[in-house]
Amino acid sequence: MRINITTILFTATAALLANACGDSALDKKSENYVQVDNYYRTVDELSRALTGAYAILQSNNLGGREYFFLHDLRSDDVTAGGGQLETPRNQLLIGSHGPTNAVMTSVYNGMFRLIHRANAIIQNAPDATGDAELKKRLVAESRFLRAWAYYQLAGFWGGVPLYTTTPIQFEDSEPQARSTAAEIWNFVYTELNAVVPDLPEEYNKNDFGRAGRGAALMVLAKAYIFNGDYTNAKTRLEAIKDLGYALTDNYFDNFTEETEYNQESIFELSYTSGGNYNWDADGNATQVNESWIRSQEYSAVGWRNLIPSNSLLAEYEPNDPRLKDTFYFIGDTYGDPGAPLELTEDKVQGNKSIFNGVEQKVSWKKYSVMYKLDPGGFWDKIGINYRMYRYADVLLMLAECENEVGSPEAAIDYLNEIRNRPSVNMPEYPTAEYPVNSQAEITRAIIHERRVELAGEEVRNFDILRWRKDDKLTTEPISYYAPMYELLPLPQDELNNNPNITQDDQNLGY
Repeated sequence: MRINITTILFTATAALLANACGDSALDKKSENYVQVDNYYRTVDELSRALTGAYAILQSNNLGGREYFFLHDLRSDDVTAGGGQLETPRNQLLIGSHGPTNAVMTSVYNGMFRLIHRANAIIQNAPDATGDAELKKRLVAESRFLRAWAYYQLAGFWGGVPLYTTTPIQFEDSEPQARSTAAEIWNFVYTELNAVVPDLPEEYNKNDFGRAGRGAALMVLAKAYIFNGDYTNAKTRLEAIKDLGYALTDNYFDNFTEETEYNQESIFELSYTSGGNYNWDADGNATQVNESWIRSQEYSAVGWRNLIPSNSLLAEYEPNDPRLKDTFYFIGDTYGDPGAPLELTEDKVQGNKSIFNGVEQKVSWKKYSVMYKLDPGGFWDKIGINYRMYRYADVLLMLAECENEVGSPEAAIDYLNEIRNRPSVNMPEYPTAEYPVNSQAEITRAIIHERRVELAGEEVRNFDILRWRKDDKLTTEPISYYAPMYELLPLPQDELNNNPNITQDDQNLGY
């Protein structure tokens, strides 16, 4: 589904902000202003409000920009592309961030705004008139979005305030104290298990981009595996297999605009090149600006704020085709395939990497528009959908689960299924570099395969966190790591504005 932000500008947002400000000469209501008690009365209004929730997910604070930055900066997949990397981002990259970090705070706020919009739908749905089956699905989607947000919050921050209702007026609200991490994780499990039956296995073309059953099972499996529950994760992953997903023959089809919603895609954030990037934190706009900024941020011909780390580049085995599908090297061609251009060093700003002992400029290719056009200078008409979850990740997590529950042969088969993709066609395990004669050796192969298959797809951060907890890492991948960096600090804004959370509630070390 192409989420059209203009359809919800004054329905979800203005409605939720009803009476948020005190009496003032500046309190002039727009002709589009809608009171909360006059909204959410029909299934159609619930649907429009849900579009507003998806708009938050696509917005600058989340999928459009800060979400992918926060994940990548907390991993070892990236390093600074040069001095152009903004200070708040560099702080996260080198471990000098604190409670006022702007990138972290933006994501935190975005998650709770998403929760707020989802809660409004869930809370008001029982009294809405209209198609009962559609209403059930809309509520299930809203609960999915809320659970997804709490899954991310728990992974980044641990315990956070748990909100399951939305006040009609902000002055009626009572800020919640901090729940424990265990309470947040249990909420995620309960919510996602509850909504799986109410979400469709697939949507028709007009509704592509909505969360379906596969998406709910995927987040549920990721939540279980994050906490070392391989048995429950395996059950959900096998349920995803039964839904009929499959690997695409061509690996790079997972990152182009022309091959969106393919057989490998489980959940995508929909973007279109029909307008410019919308810098609004919540995804509100008066025009159809539904692109995202990923290509401009990472591309070789662009800002190039983050580049692949040396350790990531070194992870690739010789002749692995995924290397050239993931990165641009000097001398590669780009742009219009009918009139390709050569990528020369003068077109690429910033730092160099070391690959195969040679200092050279290497840049991200995934989600870059350069596969089909020359972005020139600033280019924000980026319509490539963000594949948040895809089937390759399912197979790799199944390999991990089978290895943990004592089925090594099945684990190796799943790994080889990834390597047997026609466009990849890498030698099967065992290999000389990656023997698989023990659980530890299979774990090492899984860690390797996840890193090269899913590089730059915002999974490495949470992988490191969970493997570290389970003593799966043989070396520490984060150079500045200390126990305080296991979690991010609660934003200072939360401490300042929530009387039920104090400095005593802050995460270790902050």
